Amino acid sequence: MTVTLEEIRSVREHAERLYSPQEVERAIDRMAADITARLNSSNPLVLTVLNGGVIFAGHLLSRLDFPLELDSLRASRYGGATSGSHIRWLVEPKTPLEGRCVLVVDDVLDEGITLAEILAWCRAHGAGKVLSAVLVEKDLGRPKPCTADFVGLKTDDRYQFGYGMDYKGYWRNAPGIFAVNS
Repeated sequence: MTVTLEEIRSVREHAERLYSPQEVERAIDRMAADITARLNSSNPLVLTVLNGGVIFAGHLLSRLDFPLELDSLRASRYGGATSGSHIRWLVEPKTPLEGRCVLVVDDVLDEGITLAEILAWCRAHGAGKVLSAVLVEKDLGRPKPCTADFVGLKTDDRYQFGYGMDYKGYWRNAPGIFAVNS
């Protein structure tokens, strides 16, 4: 899939800003307080989902003032495209999950297929408790195979980018959360 820099710039220029950086940061503050209240004495292992969860995790983790371990994993359905296919496991965490409280951190809960697979993988690898935190949950108007324990923001079902979410591999770094205008 070839994408031009002109296309990438045009998408950003014509996108609709759904949430400003300040609104996103307030949501992350609220999530951090909720996560701290629930996990501060559990010695959790935080698993960041690469690549999407990296920016969100970076903003979230500095707000969690309790001991935790950090690792990452990568499971993808998109591979730079705008629609998903089968799940590919690219990186598994190195930290043992056996008996641990695991918090999976990701950018978006869309259809929920990838997150459901990740949560099931954690349980199958012996995690004692598995929770998830997503910056954005899309309202699809239909049931999903999983729910997130901690949700920052809710949006409608549009293709979005910013704060970790991407458009064809670009704009994860966008200041705020944007929807692509078709």
